[in-house]
Amino acid sequence: MAEQKNSYYTQGLSVPETPAPGEEPAFWKQTHVVGKRLPRVDAYERVSGAAVYPSDITLPNMIYGAVLRCPHPHANVTKVDVSRAKKMPGVRAVITGQTPEAKKLKWKYNDYSGPLFDTHCRFEGEAVAAVAADTHFQAWDAVRAIDVAYEVLPFVADHNKALSDDAPDIHDSGNLVGTDEYERGDVARGFDAADVVLEQEYHTQSELHTPMELHGCVAGWDKDRLTLWESTQGVYAVQSEIAEILNLPLSKVRVIGHYMGGGFGSKLKPGKYTVLAALLARQSGRPVKLILTREETYLCTGNRPASTMHLKAGVKKDGTLTACDFTCTGPSGAYPAGGTALVDWQIRDLYACDNVRCASKDVYINAGPARPFRAPGHPQASWALEQMMDDLADKIGMDPVALRLKNIPEISQGRNQPYTTTGLKQCIEKGAEQFGWKKAVERAKAHNQTDTHIKRGVGMGACVWFVGGGGPPSTVIIKLFRDGSVNLNMGASDIGTGTKTVMAMVAAEELGVAPEVIQIEHADTETTQYATPSGGSKTVPTESPTVRNAAIAVKRQLLEMASEDLNVPASDLDYEGAQIISRNDKNKRIKVTDVSRLKKRGVVVGVGYRGPNPPKKSVNPFAAQFCELAVNTKTGEMQILRFLSANDSGRVLDRLTYDNQVFGGIVMGIGFGMTEFRQLDARQTGRLCNRNWHDYKLPTALDVPVDMESLPIEIDDPEANNTGTKGLGEPVTIPTAAAIANALFMATGIRFTRAPVNPIEMRRHLTAKKEG
Repeated sequence: MAEQKNSYYTQGLSVPETPAPGEEPAFWKQTHVVGKRLPRVDAYERVSGAAVYPSDITLPNMIYGAVLRCPHPHANVTKVDVSRAKKMPGVRAVITGQTPEAKKLKWKYNDYSGPLFDTHCRFEGEAVAAVAADTHFQAWDAVRAIDVAYEVLPFVADHNKALSDDAPDIHDSGNLVGTDEYERGDVARGFDAADVVLEQEYHTQSELHTPMELHGCVAGWDKDRLTLWESTQGVYAVQSEIAEILNLPLSKVRVIGHYMGGGFGSKLKPGKYTVLAALLARQSGRPVKLILTREETYLCTGNRPASTMHLKAGVKKDGTLTACDFTCTGPSGAYPAGGTALVDWQIRDLYACDNVRCASKDVYINAGPARPFRAPGHPQASWALEQMMDDLADKIGMDPVALRLKNIPEISQGRNQPYTTTGLKQCIEKGAEQFGWKKAVERAKAHNQTDTHIKRGVGMGACVWFVGGGGPPSTVIIKLFRDGSVNLNMGASDIGTGTKTVMAMVAAEELGVAPEVIQIEHADTETTQYATPSGGSKTVPTESPTVRNAAIAVKRQLLEMASEDLNVPASDLDYEGAQIISRNDKNKRIKVTDVSRLKKRGVVVGVGYRGPNPPKKSVNPFAAQFCELAVNTKTGEMQILRFLSANDSGRVLDRLTYDNQVFGGIVMGIGFGMTEFRQLDARQTGRLCNRNWHDYKLPTALDVPVDMESLPIEIDDPEANNTGTKGLGEPVTIPTAAAIANALFMATGIRFTRAPVNPIEMRRHLTAKKEG
């Protein structure tokens, strides 16, 4: 039995020193579990099909929901007749805007609040009615049987025309959601001081959220208690919003989200489908599964807004940036949803420049509302800024890497405060060195001088993510049982990034136990602790310090308990994983599993809380990416040959999941730059034309390079938090598209200012260039 107990602990490895009560834990100098390449703790469940996602949930007597959606981009609902639908086979519940329970409910889009079923439909896909029936097919048959009359209204689908005099008003207030302005220094004087001034307009298209697991939930009532199995990035966020909408105490709403098949920002909050499922379940007295179809997700679960950007920049001959003037217009969609949120942060903060002015306009159009999309706003601005940096470098005869290194900021200029650490310089320098930048440029230029229709190009881009240090609130509970095994209880969702694995590694590092003996409970508002949604690259820097604090709380209690057995003050004892030892008398030691009070109590419970971020300091991750590609100038086909991403995201906790994040971010960036765009019929119908995976082109294995390299730039950052971590998920996708565009310029001599650049666009530009 003793051998079994000892096997729970890592053998022969030191454990971090336990701080005294009130003291901050020392920064990890050397780690034995953290930083290794460990497979996910739930890998078997995921690959074997044993993991139960919300879309897998099946309950006794469960029925199925479906939603009738407006087929027009702009219309008034003048009649809804559900009499025929109610008589359809298997139908158990039907709700409309006239259903008493639904009529009193409000739905919010940020500051906007309107009816759950608004008779003024402002985008194709707006909910008009909902049905629940015994089978999925019966529910959809009933939806099609509902008779709806619409007054079709004029629409506007182009954000560049939303503020024109002849554009129809989407809201009584007009089509302007809001404006945002920022300025420092004197931009006019900055341009006067420049040796070269360039300006250019850039365009990016809307990307649609389409994660592998469809949006939706299962809703069930037990008397007055609602339970939701939701595909979500944050169970507590869903609980809070649904309790408010339905006027329920938080204690009466339980949300469970143990697995989720992708979210990328679109599942940070509940959808109308969550409320509709709850209402249908209450009306029918049966659990209701309401999972959207793929086509529905394209219409109503969010997008990365399109953008029209104008950037003017000035530079001296020595490479010093003197001024940047940036404007942007972007659409929230039909409701306020942050159409231009954060889009200017790269301009404000990435490079040292004393004179900067930014102005953005967020507008309404008749299309689905935006939602946060991996690094909201940042890839759009990077598309403009990083191409402009290359053009400036070209005009003054400076290498693009050298120009960026010339303009490394010392502080966060957007916030006017110092960084805890800034690894931008190291990302660019070490990334260029590892990529072999100079030789790659020479090789590509030499290749392009030969008589071949296959041209080569290399390009780069850099970025900062505007947050990434996490922060409170967060609570974690760790239990250490009398046999030495451990339970970790946290409310954070594992959105596919390996959160559970990383947190188990942090607990294992601090407690000296093997990660495989840590049992994890997470993402259940009834049984786990409060956590904010997993998103914005803040999960690891928020939750990992909290887990460490909980583990330290366990260790402190064990030292107090052991002091009674050894008759030694707790302050004289060291916790060393499998045993506790006196500092002054090494013969005085006791196995953790032999501590009397632990054996009697059966468990020690440690509670950890996330402390505040450092005051008046910015905690930001940085990245630099490098790309090599080939272009077939006869066909327009492009092949990305290799990609390298150098990331300053603080300490690497699990190298395996870290690299997975990097590669996934590059793939999404390729989609933004080369394949993905929302196509609305802006002239005739205003409807979405590409609402499936066939017509909406996600990058596949054939579109991404076999050679992708992740290069962590680990800089000790004890100020950021007690694990020294910063965010990773967002910065790995921000500069990808711009790096591709810069490589395309080297290969073709064409500056592609409109994203995405697909083979059709490539051929069009090559033909135009040939024709003069």
